[in-house]
Amino acid sequence: MSSPGSEDELPRNVRLAWGLSGPGTRGPRRGLTLDQVLDAAIAVANTEGFEALSMSRVAKELGFTTMSLYRYVDSKDQLVELAWDRAIGPPPELPSEGSWRERLDAWATAEYRGLRAYRWLTEHPIRTAPYWPNNMRWLDAGLGALSETPLDEDAKVQIVLTISLYVISRARFSWELESTVVDHRLDYPTVMPRILDPEKYPWVLAAVAAGAFDDDDEDDDPAAWHEQDFRFGLERLLDGIDVLIGRSEEKR
Repeated sequence: MSSPGSEDELPRNVRLAWGLSGPGTRGPRRGLTLDQVLDAAIAVANTEGFEALSMSRVAKELGFTTMSLYRYVDSKDQLVELAWDRAIGPPPELPSEGSWRERLDAWATAEYRGLRAYRWLTEHPIRTAPYWPNNMRWLDAGLGALSETPLDEDAKVQIVLTISLYVISRARFSWELESTVVDHRLDYPTVMPRILDPEKYPWVLAAVAAGAFDDDDEDDDPAAWHEQDFRFGLERLLDGIDVLIGRSEEKR
């Protein structure tokens, strides 16, 4: 019988991720390691996309039967969760010197670039809190960037999660835009003045007239201008956090 708080009470995917549980006995005789299974899953997702990721496809990649994978993971969902955490990797070392803002900026930018490495990383659905080793390392690094601020721990967690959700949404949006077939007949600066009534949409048309929707350079690398847009939003978030920290300092 398991005692309260024992490892047996943890979900198997959590125990596997943290090395608290070995392969099961289900399926044929063991001939793989969990790391090999996850590396094969990552290779499939990197080359064929998230939709191709399945137990049978990964087994084929390894040259094993599908049943053999059930020694290591119980389901496709477990496979995806563990492969995602392995693929995203640990966070980089943040600058030991510098302000909280510089450290949090470096943290968020590294997460964005990591998610931009392969599209499938942004297609993984978020269903639970981050229990996985690399996820926890990222969370810890983000909180560490705020460690010398006067904010309480609840505020620090909320800030890190808010920025991370922004990073994920911007990375996902950038991938979706890059995969969209553009109909040049629907060019904003050309179409909007033709279909919008100036009395009903004065501010949209003012933005169009000011060139707010113009492409800066059609030959630009899409990834570069996606990151430029990402940075604009990130800097505004950091501005807001700066105000919050200032208010906290005034109350001390």
